Amino acid sequence: MPELPEVEITRRGIEPHLKGRTITGVEVREPRLRWAVPSEVAGLTGCTILSVKRRGKYILLDCGRGSLILHLGMSGSLRIVQPGELPAKHDHFDLTVGKRMLRLRDPRRFGAVLWTGDDPQAHKLLVNLGVEPLSAAFNAKLLHALSRGHRVAIKNFLMDAKNVVGVGNIYANESLYRAGIRPSTPAGRVSAARCAKLVAQVKQTLEEAIRAGGSSLRDFVQSDGSSGYAQQNYWVYGRTGEPCRTCGTPIRRTVMGQRATFHCSVCQK
Repeated sequence: MPELPEVEITRRGIEPHLKGRTITGVEVREPRLRWAVPSEVAGLTGCTILSVKRRGKYILLDCGRGSLILHLGMSGSLRIVQPGELPAKHDHFDLTVGKRMLRLRDPRRFGAVLWTGDDPQAHKLLVNLGVEPLSAAFNAKLLHALSRGHRVAIKNFLMDAKNVVGVGNIYANESLYRAGIRPSTPAGRVSAARCAKLVAQVKQTLEEAIRAGGSSLRDFVQSDGSSGYAQQNYWVYGRTGEPCRTCGTPIRRTVMGQRATFHCSVCQK
């Protein structure tokens, strides 16, 4: 599933083509996505897109009288194409803005195209989301306070969107390695000092992934159709049995919360 870096890369890629532009056409070829595409979406012609923002893994298009809420699901992508370009089998939604068109491709149909006429932050899918990891609000003091009393593993705690949004499996594994923290450590036992190190590594890991173009895992592509390259720089993710890049110890793989978990038994305590 695309994680925060992939969604942020997508947002940055489509924003210059959409912000300030008037919607000149809408086509919903397949309304049966994860949730049915609301009928209001078809009536957006004439609206101006005021902003293109991200909240967690959701992309929000402010259309003045309401907001489009877009989600990539498991294998979806948003691309900028030329109007008139023939759709492929899994191209389910087009939003035309003059000489550009935003196209949603979603083979598994786990993505979403939703609409709200109210504040999108109050939408049921967003209202309970936790802190943005790249924001100033995500700091050592907050993480330490949130994690007190929790026996759940720190990796699962970090991946819970009610605590921190957008840190999925790949970057949780990578951040914990770089912070020297074993994924199975109970969240409530991570000290203030180690929380500070983890916060710093989460931010750095995500920022580096964004600069690298995201991950091409699950066929992720950017808005121009190019692949990401962050996966080439993984420290532990997907490297079962391979030597740790720091100490040479074979990387271990376990399963936590039904997700593959990777760590170095020497470098992570």
